[in-house]
Amino acid sequence: MKNIFPLVALLCVLCANTSAAARKPNVIVFLVDDMGWMDCGAYGSKYYETPNMDRFAPRAMRFTDAYAQPLCSPTRASLLTGKYSTRHGITSATGHQPPQPAGHKFLPETAAPNAPMLTPESKNFMEPSEYTLAEALRGAGYRTAHIGKWHLGLTQPHWPEQQGFEVAFHCHPDPGPPGNYFSPYGVKPTGEPRGQNKVGTITDGPAGEYIVDRLADEAVKFITENKGRPFFLNLWNYGVHGPWGHKPEYTKAFASKKDPRGVQGNPIMASMLKSVDECFGRILDALEKNGLADNTIIVFNSDNGGNVHSNVPDTAKTAKAEKGKSEALADWRKWAGNQPPTLNTPLRDGKGTLYEGGTRVPLMWAWPGHIRPGTTSDAVVGHIDLYPTLLDLLGIPKPAQQKMDGVSYARVLKSEGGLDRKAFFNYFPHGQSPGRAGGVWVRSGDWKFIRWFGLAPGDETRFELYNLRDDLNETKNLAAAQPARAQELDALIDGFLADTGATYPRPNPAYKPTAARPANPKATAIANDPLEGWKARQCDAVVKDGVLTMTGTGKAGAAFLGHAMGRTTGPVVVKLRVRSVAGGAGKVEWMGDAASGAEPKSVAFNMAAGDWQELSVEVPVKGLLGTTRLYLPAGAQPLELDWVEFAAKGAKPQRWEFNAK
Repeated sequence: MKNIFPLVALLCVLCANTSAAARKPNVIVFLVDDMGWMDCGAYGSKYYETPNMDRFAPRAMRFTDAYAQPLCSPTRASLLTGKYSTRHGITSATGHQPPQPAGHKFLPETAAPNAPMLTPESKNFMEPSEYTLAEALRGAGYRTAHIGKWHLGLTQPHWPEQQGFEVAFHCHPDPGPPGNYFSPYGVKPTGEPRGQNKVGTITDGPAGEYIVDRLADEAVKFITENKGRPFFLNLWNYGVHGPWGHKPEYTKAFASKKDPRGVQGNPIMASMLKSVDECFGRILDALEKNGLADNTIIVFNSDNGGNVHSNVPDTAKTAKAEKGKSEALADWRKWAGNQPPTLNTPLRDGKGTLYEGGTRVPLMWAWPGHIRPGTTSDAVVGHIDLYPTLLDLLGIPKPAQQKMDGVSYARVLKSEGGLDRKAFFNYFPHGQSPGRAGGVWVRSGDWKFIRWFGLAPGDETRFELYNLRDDLNETKNLAAAQPARAQELDALIDGFLADTGATYPRPNPAYKPTAARPANPKATAIANDPLEGWKARQCDAVVKDGVLTMTGTGKAGAAFLGHAMGRTTGPVVVKLRVRSVAGGAGKVEWMGDAASGAEPKSVAFNMAAGDWQELSVEVPVKGLLGTTRLYLPAGAQPLELDWVEFAAKGAKPQRWEFNAK
């Protein structure tokens, strides 16, 4: 009898191992907010420090051509439904606003006479009738948890608890973090003990606790408590979204660091990414500690492209979280100066736009023994594909009640074949610049075709066609040069809009354009002027293919463009898209009311060396701008200027695109 015990022990071990091998794999979706395509070392950043993302990449398949929506809420809804935003109706980041009532018309029948277009309204919530990814996995025996930002419905009927998640840790309203990045996260009711204050279902932690660290705590707790059963952890981080709360000790270390590419350099964003990276690292470590690493599918993704437009904290948030705009602005300026949160070079533009910088995102998948580690794929995939791909990998049938636009790319992940996809679409029906009432694009092979709403059929800028293999930064519009291809891709967009029931911008039947004014000789002269009214000084200025190239002819730092701004009053935000091999210092200088004898005033800014970048400069002038000069670092090395925009509060922006013939 004494020899039977080792045999029983051996059988127990074998049974345990067999059970572990047969157990369904866990699933973790780690989503970063506003992380750009180039915002980690694994994707080429030389400034940000992301050691955990970088150590994950050799274990994963990294995608180079993965897409999301230009803003967060549409992407989040698509991840959980498998649908394009045209079908689920959430087209903008409005999930923190009250839900519209039943019967609400999301495309008005008419508008004011001065509005040329009828603009669709985004749905503010995800329909409870959607059979989400969480519900599908829960139905297959998974324990489900949502931790972090939700932004898919303000009221309880639209919270994650009603969309298939058994465990939920989230805040409301939630366009960003729960009021503040540091605990206490919201306003504590009088007399309540510490730890009882709630913002949504998030409770306060110790004073000064950082919300990104708290999400890691909650995620590790969930993993540990459910290590004996298959689970789905949906962790949607608050970092690196505004109002950009950061750990000063991290930020200080990045303040003296330089990007050898001369592209990225915002120490606040670097600090926040470091915290997000630490959160991701703690999840990887928890899987290892609990013996789950080899049986867990991990998806690392971002909800939209990097933010290149903001350079001040969100005032609505700072009013509560940082005790006023001035304090938050001073903190931003102290560390970041006039730098936007990030730069997406070599991609064009960023968050909130349909260009590559706004929609192309990092995406990595790992599953030991199933997804070949250290591989790269250029398959065109996106947010709508997560749901069907996970079901395919897990062997779970697609739910019959859930119509999906996404397709599975499980064969790509398992290196069993390519992805048979003719076209992938991205839709954003909200204005992005003067004359454009939003747009839609289609990606087919290497070709990307954009159709802008709100522009007349004969407008040369209505369509844009790019070969992304040859022109990743979208500088050469080939729509006019390749009309047959443009027509073919435009027809695909027609089919997409019809199939998904899109409520896209349409002409306003009540629109009454103002009568044309008599010809103005001065205006005509400006229209025929390649510089569009700007005067170049201390430089040679040449316009070609919509780009103004400046080469300095005087002393360093003396080249400028001047313009009489007429009745334009401040304060204004001056934006420009520029490219310079050398980079350097510039400034915006204004005279104000010349009759008063006022001295010129100026605001300085810096240009990074390298590829195209967008700069935004706040000009705090009160009253008339008067004669305004834009000093640019155009020396022996030419500087290229794509466009300039002056935006005054409450007024239509003035934009110069140097397209004059």
